[in-house]
Amino acid sequence: MKILAMDLGKSKSVACVYEGAHAGREADPRFETIASTPAEVLKLLERERPGRVVIEIGPTAGWVCDLCRGRGVEVQVANTNAEAWHWKRVKRKSDRDDALKLARLSALGQLPTVHMPEPRVRAWRELIRYRHTLVGRRTRIKNSLRAVLQRQAIDWPAGPAGFSKGALEELAAMAAGGSESWRLTLGPELAQLRQVGEAIAQVERELDTLAAADDRVALLRTIPGVGPRLAETIVAVIDDPRRFRSGKEVGCYAGLTPRRWQSGGTDRHGRISGQGHDLLRSLLVEVAWLGRQYNPWMKAVYERALRGSPSRKKIAITALARRLLVVCWAMLRNATPWRESAAAKLGLAA
Repeated sequence: MKILAMDLGKSKSVACVYEGAHAGREADPRFETIASTPAEVLKLLERERPGRVVIEIGPTAGWVCDLCRGRGVEVQVANTNAEAWHWKRVKRKSDRDDALKLARLSALGQLPTVHMPEPRVRAWRELIRYRHTLVGRRTRIKNSLRAVLQRQAIDWPAGPAGFSKGALEELAAMAAGGSESWRLTLGPELAQLRQVGEAIAQVERELDTLAAADDRVALLRTIPGVGPRLAETIVAVIDDPRRFRSGKEVGCYAGLTPRRWQSGGTDRHGRISGQGHDLLRSLLVEVAWLGRQYNPWMKAVYERALRGSPSRKKIAITALARRLLVVCWAMLRNATPWRESAAAKLGLAA
């Protein structure tokens, strides 16, 4: 099989045409540098007509993958975070070396790959991620406003009450009636807070429209304590639930399984790996903290993992977050709504 491996760059990419080994001898690979544009990639595909295209995951991987799939060419997207891809003790590393390594690992069937969803799902993921970025920006602005008030010895209400409609009107009046330095310090922060709030509302309206068109989001929302933001994130990130063979694989995908070190008689389990989808992991943990108060199943899982020890709170929350994800995955795979009895059995087996 002819393999076309590409080390994708922002402005230029290096392609390696690899045809494997014949009669025990590896065929000489051919290299070519092209511009990282759809037109140049299409020309390369037309000229080489490969049986498989191999690329790294990255900002340009999406549209390259779409071009190849549109022409009926098999595509493998390499997971560059996997151990097999790490460069260790090498004296030289170049774009050609990267492309050749992609081709060789693919030919040997040892290339660690990632799932590349369809354009619609990728756009949905981007919108979810952008909302998370905006929320973080809003939090930083609020913290900045509190710091400004603190420097002026003004005691301001904590929590949401400090940024209610009435509180924001009071802050605006303070900015307008204060000194020039006070106005220039407080005014721009309030303007930015208002703009970010409007942007979040606009993004959330679009996300709500997308969620309403997907029955899987409504399915996950039958779980007490699971709201629209977590449900849509799980649906968009998991995409095809049947690509995971077990609940353990799903937990690994979100980085919620422990690190393991085994050698001879030693078998240690450490902290969670922290790899995988960070936004999904953070939302699961956030919902786990809240859900243990309102969902009897979540509370039971939490208490069982806690083992009566307050020092195990974070361990118990992590266990609950992992099992919540496994339950959501099973519901998507089987297209079944929430049933506490079924979740309890699945939670014990997870």
